[in-house]
Amino acid sequence: MPLLSDRLKAVAEMITPGLTVADIGCDHAYLPIYLAREGISPCVIACDINTGPVERAQENIEDVELTGRIEVRQGDGLSVIRPGEAGCVVLAGMGGNLMIRILTEGAAVLGHVSEIVLEPQSDVSRVRHFLQDEGWHIISENMISEEGKFYPIIKAIPGSMNWDKEVYFRYGKILLREENPVLHEFLLLEKKYCSDLLKELSVNEDIPHVFVRMEEIKTDLALNADALSLVSEPGLFEDIRELS
Repeated sequence: MPLLSDRLKAVAEMITPGLTVADIGCDHAYLPIYLAREGISPCVIACDINTGPVERAQENIEDVELTGRIEVRQGDGLSVIRPGEAGCVVLAGMGGNLMIRILTEGAAVLGHVSEIVLEPQSDVSRVRHFLQDEGWHIISENMISEEGKFYPIIKAIPGSMNWDKEVYFRYGKILLREENPVLHEFLLLEKKYCSDLLKELSVNEDIPHVFVRMEEIKTDLALNADALSLVSEPGLFEDIRELS
């Protein structure tokens, strides 16, 4: 079996030990195998919508003799999970919009879980807005850099949340509070990318659609500057005491 990637290890570290885990979009079942083999979860339900990944997952689980602790199911999202079966739901390695659809359609299942661990690969701010709007409280965040890409990881439990600034949803209030070094690296790269792109577009700023795009980038740069001020200069995060 290949070693677990840093990204999936970080996902595993978010999971509360002792819970039954439903891994939605399990692919090769590397994460379920790790959770079972390391004793993090007594039982894992590995789910995927596609036949190929389900077959590979089953083969990998049989190879490490963990069929008694990992069950493989094929189906769309949380449709293959019964309410009360899982204490933790994991969605990793998929886009944020797909993640939101799965969570929305699986509301009956989510009403019985104690936590969700998410690793959205796009539309991250929308995922965070969704969690707040749907009664989830983000209690932990991490960001991993792997092969030149950046992966935010979010853990949430049922409860109210009242983030009130867009910079928190864009970059993660907890990541900002903790002055996460990987987030800092990401912010610096994003600043350079947006600044260079703005300069490149400025030669055609009289074209209407280019002007609109430039305004969007300026908004991105303003949020980036707000975030950099919070992770670069200790003491600027004004409501640190709110997050215990």
